[in-house]
Amino acid sequence: MQNAANILVGIVAALHVYFLALEMFLWNTPYGHKTFSLTPEFAAASKSLAANQGLYNGFLAAGLIWGLLDPDTHAFEIKIFFLSCVIVAGIYGAITVNRKIFFVQSLPALIALVLLHIR
Repeated sequence: MQNAANILVGIVAALHVYFLALEMFLWNTPYGHKTFSLTPEFAAASKSLAANQGLYNGFLAAGLIWGLLDPDTHAFEIKIFFLSCVIVAGIYGAITVNRKIFFVQSLPALIALVLLHIR
């Protein structure tokens, strides 16, 4: 079960690297406009805010990757902490922006968190 949990943690980390790329580098492109349903004007005006948000997603990804690569006994706790951060951020995004965020961000992290606890 731990292998499945670690695979899902890796997927959650990869998603957050993707979110980083979308928000930091692709926000003000046709792909970013389509992905987030943005007008070019709004995308241009909010570019720095999106980049900041993307940076935070990168920190979440880095923490999850750290948990996967850490050879120490703290890997379990590291993964739990960063998955919990992802879940909370996804719930907040679902409440304040779009419910879809829960399913894309929080649900995979929640499943990974449950799998981590099954030994």
